[in-house]
Amino acid sequence: MVKAVIFDFDGVISDSEPCHFTAVNMVLEKFGVQLTSDEYYASFLGCTDKALFESIGEKFNTDYENTPIEELVEQKAIFFEEIIRKADHLIEGIPQFIKMLKTGGIKIGIYSGATQDDIELMLEKSGFAEYFDVIVSADDVENGKPDPEGYLKALEQINKVSNAKILPQQCVVIEDSHWGIAAAKKAGMRIIAVTNSYPANELEDADLIIDSVNDLKISDLHKLC
Repeated sequence: MVKAVIFDFDGVISDSEPCHFTAVNMVLEKFGVQLTSDEYYASFLGCTDKALFESIGEKFNTDYENTPIEELVEQKAIFFEEIIRKADHLIEGIPQFIKMLKTGGIKIGIYSGATQDDIELMLEKSGFAEYFDVIVSADDVENGKPDPEGYLKALEQINKVSNAKILPQQCVVIEDSHWGIAAAKKAGMRIIAVTNSYPANELEDADLIIDSVNDLKISDLHKLC
């Protein structure tokens, strides 16, 4: 029986990856580096901003003119905020699905490679920000996906705030990338993959693959657990 659902954020709740991609390229432009969308989605989706700029530096052999990585992350956050405030970015069906879970008494959390500020910004006018019992962001973990640290921490916090003893196998993770699927699998959780960012054949390690949360009922989650 499912007792908790933990969402990835970018690509699951918010269609924000194109906005992240644009913001990253805006930062990189002055260093003469630009990513293609194929490069971004193949190599950098799901990375923390710090890990992303470190990896790009290695890939393109640039020291960013000695600009500290932390400064690049801050620049990217400024560009991202400008872009996301103008975007209609919530994924179809997500508000209704989250409200259905809450009505069903299921604990709800987020674990994302995005920063806390980015997540709060994107939830600002969603109408369901208060439904989440916990939010674990890139700011809260030492090791990002595919490491299971963030998912285990999210479940630990859910148990703490709700005074519960929910086990990993009673928790369903909703993900859109193979990095996230690997992290949730290592955490011992059940996984639903949505094909928002990658085709189904790249998400085959999930327990269930769907095209939209509109296809889900709480009974489907119970079956997984």
